[in-house]
Amino acid sequence: VQGTIFPAPNFNPVMDAELLGGALQGFGCDKDLLIDILTQRCNTQRLLIAEAYLGAFGRDLVGDLKEKLSNHFKDVMVGLMYPPPSYDAHELWHAMKGAGTDENCLIDILASRTNREIFQMREAYYLQYSRDLQEDIYSETSGHFRDMLVSLVQGTREEGYADPATATQDAMVLWQACQQRTGEHKTLLQVMLCNKSCQQLGLVFQEFQNISGQDIVDAINECYEGYFRELLVAIVLCVRDKPAYFAYRLYSAIHDLGFHNKTVIRILISRSEIDLMSIRKRYKERYGKSLFHDIK
Repeated sequence: VQGTIFPAPNFNPVMDAELLGGALQGFGCDKDLLIDILTQRCNTQRLLIAEAYLGAFGRDLVGDLKEKLSNHFKDVMVGLMYPPPSYDAHELWHAMKGAGTDENCLIDILASRTNREIFQMREAYYLQYSRDLQEDIYSETSGHFRDMLVSLVQGTREEGYADPATATQDAMVLWQACQQRTGEHKTLLQVMLCNKSCQQLGLVFQEFQNISGQDIVDAINECYEGYFRELLVAIVLCVRDKPAYFAYRLYSAIHDLGFHNKTVIRILISRSEIDLMSIRKRYKERYGKSLFHDIK
């Protein structure tokens, strides 16, 4: 595991709950204490703290955090309290509810999660909102972008399987899809990128380079546009190197978008126990400055 948050040693949920209760009482709020506790415990420990908090004070910790905190600080502290599938569900719900849709949030989550994570996220979404995630995606998006998202949310990617014998054939299909760009070819792209195993796609991308003399990402950027293109590229980058993809997304959120808080918060929380240390390394390698430095 290349995360940045690990289980705290000598963990005492009752003591943490009492400290948090003290920090949240009165007019002010001891934000430093909240940070010290909630960012230094793993998600499982935070859920135990919430149980102890309910036992000690008869109140919901998340409810108190929402009531006492505001703005992006509230988003971080509350976000840390969700189990990972529930946090993904929460982010997807907020990306789709209301007037606009945050397509980049849908892309970040659905292009990067494993089959298991997708199944857990769909279940959490239904439990939290009594709605079907696939149906909501279908109603809130359109075109081939929608079709690819719906395909991804089914969680049907092959796992651990690679067949070098068919990689050249698959690469030819990709190459033709980039040349001809018909609806039929977009569907072939969708089927391949959403269902083939990461191992197989790695072979296919290498064969694509051999056939076309071009990197698959460059070819997609030349041939397609809009959120459909963004999603295609995200899948390719996640297949190749997931930490590098999130390093790229963080850099864009910090520098191109004038610090897009929601994106930064979502990635840091959701990857903190998975690969955030690896993301930090890729960020430094690629952009020459540390993620820590840029956020600070």
